[in-house]
Amino acid sequence: MHLQRVRVPNFRVLKDVDITFEKDYFPRIFPLGSLNGGGKSTLLQLIFVLLHCPFHSKRLPYLKNVLREIGEYSESKVKLLAEINVFDEIQRKNINLEFLVFQKTDFDRLLDLDIEETQKLYFSNPEGNDLERKKEIRQNIQNQQQEIFTLESSLEVHIGHYYTTSVEKYAQEATESVKSAKESLELFREKYELLEKITEILQKESLTYLCHLLPQSDPESVLLCRHNLEKDEIESFWDTLSTKTFLAAPPTQVFLFLPRQSRKTLFKAKSSNNYNSYFSQIESSKLNLPGLFAYDFLAIELIINAFRDARDKDFKQAVKTKGDYGNHYQNLLNELNPMLNNKKINIDPDLSGVNFTIENNGEEIDLYPEDLSHGELKRLSIYLWLKFKNIKNSIVLIDEIETALHPDWQYQIVRDLEEWEPSNQYILATHSYELCQALTPAHVKELEPKLIKQKPDTIS
Repeated sequence: MHLQRVRVPNFRVLKDVDITFEKDYFPRIFPLGSLNGGGKSTLLQLIFVLLHCPFHSKRLPYLKNVLREIGEYSESKVKLLAEINVFDEIQRKNINLEFLVFQKTDFDRLLDLDIEETQKLYFSNPEGNDLERKKEIRQNIQNQQQEIFTLESSLEVHIGHYYTTSVEKYAQEATESVKSAKESLELFREKYELLEKITEILQKESLTYLCHLLPQSDPESVLLCRHNLEKDEIESFWDTLSTKTFLAAPPTQVFLFLPRQSRKTLFKAKSSNNYNSYFSQIESSKLNLPGLFAYDFLAIELIINAFRDARDKDFKQAVKTKGDYGNHYQNLLNELNPMLNNKKINIDPDLSGVNFTIENNGEEIDLYPEDLSHGELKRLSIYLWLKFKNIKNSIVLIDEIETALHPDWQYQIVRDLEEWEPSNQYILATHSYELCQALTPAHVKELEPKLIKQKPDTIS
């Protein structure tokens, strides 16, 4: 996947943003620069939630958190939130996605169906998208059919025995249960038919329903996506796109996709019981957002998992060859140690942590956290994230990558990413001149206020 263009007319601090990321540029690394307050982080997070979250019910709340404040509507009452153009390298096809916010009244008018029915379907039960709703209803239909079959079979067995009052009572109750189950089945079928009808109406307009939004105040609204996908392409494209979109950012970043209430706790005194809720929200969000990497000083879990994976591969090879262990563990050490200059990394025997040593006059000396370079460990964490998560052919959005890196390393990180996984497209929100200078001027994209100032012409 390659992100080719992003257009955001008006969202929070982003005004009239229109940026292209050319797919024929090499390397596929694009610094996104601006001074503080330009909206770089906001733009990366908006792209991330729009591409990573829509077709997964557990991720939808994060998308809705970002879109709580979508700004004023135009007179048409249909707001273009963002336009994103993606090149699907497998299908060799340009996919254009327009994310549109419809007020409830305009959505009802578009469907031209019984308002009460659409109200029940979309606004009384607003979670999920149409594809997930259909899957859920199909499953409900199957379950209901199985329940009816079980009840009817049980009823036949009991009625086949000698007649007693207890059997008569059971038969009456079972008959009522069968009747109720059939009524529920009919309701599920009606709901499914309504969904099919709505999907057909939307497809005629090249639209797909994504979610119901929950703004601070009226009007109620829904998020739709206009696209150039065929009907049978929609589900597979979004499945692929969501697994090929990643965001890496430091946990000190304010994440708009977390609940507003947890973000407000950042303004509370540290003694407050709620102070840590924001950071616990970051941790819990990693479970629902597999594309999120909140890198910190040292991603211990990533390192341990990488070594565990290498150990398991060696053991599997030993089982397969009946005794010859592989070299995955040693190869991992050989990959990681050069990033630490003259230091070495090892895993604790019980896989509970990592330890570091340095050689001095032929003797290995244990190191403590304060002996380690923040910049070295940050490079190590990003490298392991890309490798261990097997991130390839993906859109990788990285915020504040230059933090803790020496200017020389800020320049070098471009070459690192290119070497670590060249099939990815990297968009790097940055304040670093050095990082920008590692690429051609055409690679560098900017938001206002611009990072790279034009020098005034010299007056002779």
